[in-house]
Amino acid sequence: MNWWRGAAIYQVYPRSFADGNGDGIGDLAGLRQKLPYLAELGVDAVWLSPWYPSPLADGGYDVADYRDVEPVYGTLVEAEKLIGEAHELGIRVIIDIVPNHCSDQHPWFQEALRGKGRDRFWFHEGDAPPNDWQSRFGGPAWSQAPDGSWYLHLYSPQQPDFNWDHPEVRAEFEDILRFWLDRGVDGFRIDVADGLVKDFSRPDADAPYSDQDGVHEIYRSWRRVLDAYPGERVFVGEMWLPDPVRFARYLRADELHSAFNFDFLCCPWEPAALRSCVDATLAAHAPVGAPPTWVLSNHDVTRHVTRYGRADTSFDFGDRQHLAPTDLELGTRRARAAALLTTALPGCVYVYQGEELGLEEVEDLPDELREDPVWERSGHTDPGRDGCRVPIPWGEDGPSWLPRPESWRERSVRAQSGDPDSMLSLYREVLRLRRAEPALGDGDMAWLDLGPEVLAFTREPGFACVVNLSAAPVALPEHRGVLLSSGPLADGALPPDTAAWIRYTR
Repeated sequence: MNWWRGAAIYQVYPRSFADGNGDGIGDLAGLRQKLPYLAELGVDAVWLSPWYPSPLADGGYDVADYRDVEPVYGTLVEAEKLIGEAHELGIRVIIDIVPNHCSDQHPWFQEALRGKGRDRFWFHEGDAPPNDWQSRFGGPAWSQAPDGSWYLHLYSPQQPDFNWDHPEVRAEFEDILRFWLDRGVDGFRIDVADGLVKDFSRPDADAPYSDQDGVHEIYRSWRRVLDAYPGERVFVGEMWLPDPVRFARYLRADELHSAFNFDFLCCPWEPAALRSCVDATLAAHAPVGAPPTWVLSNHDVTRHVTRYGRADTSFDFGDRQHLAPTDLELGTRRARAAALLTTALPGCVYVYQGEELGLEEVEDLPDELREDPVWERSGHTDPGRDGCRVPIPWGEDGPSWLPRPESWRERSVRAQSGDPDSMLSLYREVLRLRRAEPALGDGDMAWLDLGPEVLAFTREPGFACVVNLSAAPVALPEHRGVLLSSGPLADGALPPDTAAWIRYTR
């Protein structure tokens, strides 16, 4: 079986994962030291958010050099050692690639400002921008260069968009792919995968910079590059698309292997909504034979322990519900159940660093320490994404580029490792069983009808997952034993906001 069809993949945000030299910033030395932790956790691969040289105008997604490593994190030699050491532990390495835009410090853009190679980007001469397009970080998507011309940036002004109609841009990125494949990476997570091709004939309301047909030709070309390498190297796309049919086009056999399932991440903790989302996801992936992915949190969204403790448990970029009343005990209970749900569904599952510790969103960061450009671009109305990027607690922690809450001491790796009831122990057992159970990972599922407020499904051979989203305990279906539950059972019944894996008998 293709490893990526049923893998458990752990997202590392390098700046906030593990600090190896005590300067308060995560680095490759820290990550290399923690590889045994990831192996013990039971993941099949790690995905690293960008590790390239960057001025950090957008957390490293403003890349100044695609063939090197940010000196704060380490060196290219260390990156190569990391890949080798991860492979020795059976962990594959997926790195981020950012093809829609670069840093304004990238040599190509600096040349463009001096008048050379401007057509690698989108420049416009004139007294005003050519259209009304808006940046996804707020404000206009056009800024003026020193010579008075305008350039396009769908994100911050420090992130000029590449012109993917230009053959040099296409050749450059294929060469970047080969550079990292030659160093042993197992795949790429493609940032803003839907955004490379633009249609300047259409207004902003039509999203003319998202999901244009021409983008598929690019990924077919990339896939040919990838398939020329030995082993199973993979692409995973980041696309926030409302149309599941168009979403599935990216997953055709000669394009991307998989893509993030953001509909599930945004879905509220409600039985009908969750079931509908699972059905829609499976239906969208079936025609192209691609495995679904299941993800609860990442470096861009409010951590799900916080979301699940609110009256409105959904996620929406337009309203992060910052400082909304939150019951963290309830959110944690639901997060434990969600861990069993996502890892039992067919396909691949992603774990965002700190999720296995039950960390919540840090919503009380001092404003002067916020670094996310969303904070400034929104006129301080949107706190941005720094609250999910606070460095995770290991238990012997020094300084930190964003302050950790005092309460995180009791949720550190050291504090949880010896506690059989901790979130960390639950994740270790979940991922251990997921590897051991032939029913789990890639494959099929069938719903069990246990009432409208219970999500239950079977997977062959002889496995069932039951999640109680009602307000009262429910009886488990006939079974030959409970493999695992997210919380204690109540006289054999499944309490509210609790999930169980059982040996199912028909």
